[in-house]
Amino acid sequence: MKRTLLPKFFIGYLLYGIAAFLLLCTFTQRLTSDARIRQEAQDLYRQSTLISSDYAANYYNHTVSIEDLQKELTRLSQYITADIWIVSNQGDLLLNSSDASIGKNTENGIKYPISGFDIGDFGSRYYQTGTFYHCFSAETLSVFSPITVNYRIRGYVLIHKPLSELSASINQMMNVSFYTAGILFLCSFLILGIYTYTVYFPIRRLIRSAAAYTKGDFEPVTLVSSNDEIGYLTKTMNYMAKELGTLEEDQRKFVSNVSHDFRSPLTSIKGYVEAIQDGTIPVEMQEKYLNIILYETERLNKLTQSLLDLNRIGHHGIILEVTDFNINHLIRTTIQTFEGVCLKKSITFDLVLTEKELYVTADMGKIQQVLYNLIDNAVKFSNPSSSIKIETSVKNEKVFLSVKDSGIGIPSGSIKKIWERFYKTDLSRGKDKYGTGLGLSIVKEIIQAHHENIDVISTEGAGTEFIFTLRLSKKER
Repeated sequence: MKRTLLPKFFIGYLLYGIAAFLLLCTFTQRLTSDARIRQEAQDLYRQSTLISSDYAANYYNHTVSIEDLQKELTRLSQYITADIWIVSNQGDLLLNSSDASIGKNTENGIKYPISGFDIGDFGSRYYQTGTFYHCFSAETLSVFSPITVNYRIRGYVLIHKPLSELSASINQMMNVSFYTAGILFLCSFLILGIYTYTVYFPIRRLIRSAAAYTKGDFEPVTLVSSNDEIGYLTKTMNYMAKELGTLEEDQRKFVSNVSHDFRSPLTSIKGYVEAIQDGTIPVEMQEKYLNIILYETERLNKLTQSLLDLNRIGHHGIILEVTDFNINHLIRTTIQTFEGVCLKKSITFDLVLTEKELYVTADMGKIQQVLYNLIDNAVKFSNPSSSIKIETSVKNEKVFLSVKDSGIGIPSGSIKKIWERFYKTDLSRGKDKYGTGLGLSIVKEIIQAHHENIDVISTEGAGTEFIFTLRLSKKER
């Protein structure tokens, strides 16, 4: 057996894990970093706004000295762990929280210009990342806020924070993501193992069983007893195996029965013809044995026709010519064909028919065949000088037809088997020497083709009753 499904599962699982890891390392890490920078920029912007509107504005209003402002900025820079700058409109550095000498030199007229400074480089945002015009050697987050005095921008407050400090917190967040992803990966691996055990292995067993079926081994599938789809499939295959095994056995019985039923009349015909041919049977007795040969020939013809009927039913279904007809009239017509044999056995018919005319909707020819087979069995297995009761009744828009005899009956162990092809009970073999064992099979197929039901009630030694239903005609309704 080629192992293709399980490797596909594992390869797909590994590809999924690799893709998830790459996604975390690139897309997720980038989004996390951007979100963390934005959050830090917002916090620093609030600080810069507070400084520009309070401390820096007081400095430009000459209410706070540059030394006091330097002290406040130094204190704040230690609190927020960032450098705080005061920059003029022209881009000159006026104060630096980390270098007190700049503020003192600025009072003495010394300038510290920032090369290339242009507040417009921030664009529509209040922050940017980089080395801030090469003032820093490492990547830095820079946030600005304008210093407004009397509705005029006098300068800017800039806060610079190294991204390396943010990277540490970002890495901590990513480590949590990696640990979570690892746990999920292991959990999914566990799920894959459970899936392999509960789905893949049972499927393999089912495949092996299906392969065994093709070789004629119809052993049921074992070790799969779940109540899910796999369990349902297992039960279905077990049922199929049972049916296939039964079918194989039925085929053997079918061939055996057909061979037996054909061999007996053929042997008789061959023996009588040879006896007539070599003169063993005298001329004055030949007519008697020719009649026997004719009878056996008719028996073979009947058996062949029954087999053809069953084959047509089994493979192509029954094509029904449904009409409305008087079932009471059909019953009276059918029993007339048994007048000769009934006179010999002194058998009478007791007809209990509802109404003078009772119309049903069915295939009249097929129903006549059903009636013929049931009445033929009743006559065949009835005791001499007995009566056969045929009754019709109407209930819930259905017509119930009953054919009841008082003959030898059917053993209880054979009730369910009488519908099988070629089946004959031990009791019937003595009285049914020329039957084919196909009549009741044909009867059941015809009734089922009408989507109706047929049942049998029998007591050994007391008689048998067959009851089947037909649809009441709309005319009767």
